[in-house]
Amino acid sequence: MKRPQRILIILCASSSLAVALSGCSTLAPSYTRPDAPVPASWQQDAAPQVVAADSEQRSVAERVWQDFYLDPRLQKVIALGLTHNRDLRVAALNVERTQAQYQIQRAALIPGVDASGAAGFQRVPADFSSTGEAQKIHQYTVGLGLTSYELDLFGRLRSLRDQALEQYLATEQAQQSARISLVAQIATGYLTLAADRELLHLAEETLKTQQESYQLIQRRFEVGASSELDLRQAQTQVESARVDLVRFTTQVAQDEDNLNLLVGAQVPADLLPSALTDQVAELEGVTPGLSSEVLLTRPDILQAENLLKGYNANIGAARAAYFPRITLVGDLGSGSNELSGLFSSGSGSWSFMPRIDLPIFDAGVRAAQLQVAEIDRDIAIAQYEKTIQTAFREVADTLAQRDNVERQLAAQLALRDATERQYVLARERYFKGVDSHLDVLDAQRSLYSAQQGVVDVRLVRLTNLVSLYKALGGGVKAGS
Repeated sequence: MKRPQRILIILCASSSLAVALSGCSTLAPSYTRPDAPVPASWQQDAAPQVVAADSEQRSVAERVWQDFYLDPRLQKVIALGLTHNRDLRVAALNVERTQAQYQIQRAALIPGVDASGAAGFQRVPADFSSTGEAQKIHQYTVGLGLTSYELDLFGRLRSLRDQALEQYLATEQAQQSARISLVAQIATGYLTLAADRELLHLAEETLKTQQESYQLIQRRFEVGASSELDLRQAQTQVESARVDLVRFTTQVAQDEDNLNLLVGAQVPADLLPSALTDQVAELEGVTPGLSSEVLLTRPDILQAENLLKGYNANIGAARAAYFPRITLVGDLGSGSNELSGLFSSGSGSWSFMPRIDLPIFDAGVRAAQLQVAEIDRDIAIAQYEKTIQTAFREVADTLAQRDNVERQLAAQLALRDATERQYVLARERYFKGVDSHLDVLDAQRSLYSAQQGVVDVRLVRLTNLVSLYKALGGGVKAGS
């Protein structure tokens, strides 16, 4: 067998061996998911409640946002945000970037083969020529070569590939987490705008009522039936209502600007809410006794676990650095001083340069690198556990608020009804001359405050639903 044929066989065998070794194990420690440092379920001091089945609990997290948010206009606003929001666009580009980095790292496991061709032209002066005469030298070469390739005998490259893969998966989870957060932010902004528009409408109606009351007292003052003090007190109420009107007008404008920023585009006017509606969202089957295992589907927790797996894989690369590294370089080609003779008999050329690097002494660099890799893994474990604890607290807080907000709303509605009746009675008694106008003013202020309180509590109730859906990882499987 001719030598060029043998070197070609060696290069091919090296490539086959490298591919075969890519399926071997690495020196990374076996990965075990850390136990969740939280209770098995959310428990409260309230009366016992029926705990949903595990399949029902998980369906809460996997329920797409289109099924959770019931308002058609809100659905359209969210869809606009998912299309135009710039932060979400950056998150998607980060996924593409880490995917490309993973492909680069994965390609290191496969030998790279390059084809090359070159031509050189040179004039050698007579003083430098072996013949004593000036010479013109033409050189033509073509070749097929195996670039510098490391045989991954101890899994160093495979560990780095695994780390890159986990980084890519973590970025995907970060994108999903950003998506869920954006949907919740848009919904909260939409509800806040609806509440402020309702408060603005309430301020307008209050101003109208206060102006009518002022005009009535002014007529009574002109005929001597009311004092100037009553007149000025009524005027004070009118000006106070005007202040609230300006304040809520400004707040509504700011809410619209905030919603436009979240969406990433101008929201059409016909999609903006005019007032709060209780039929915005619906979330059933969630009780304080549900299993905390539902948190394991949250993208931020999955992201923390992917990062942990990546650091675990990096330990394998640090351990492999203690072992020899074998690198292969070779090429097979042809050369001639005439282009026509480039592929003629006797023009063949080849080279094969295997290299081995054996670590002997590095002043503790490899040991320090391994220690750093292990500490990074331990930090990632702590961060993973902290992420779970944070998620558990978010759900616990929203459940605690949900348990009380219904009672708070019922109490606030009762307060509004009572103050409304008080205001009616105070007006009747004032015009009959039984009570002073100060009693009417107190009743008006109490009624206005109670009406505002109803709007505020209804907003809290709806945003609590949004927060709970987000805290449970709602929308994990949302498609678009």
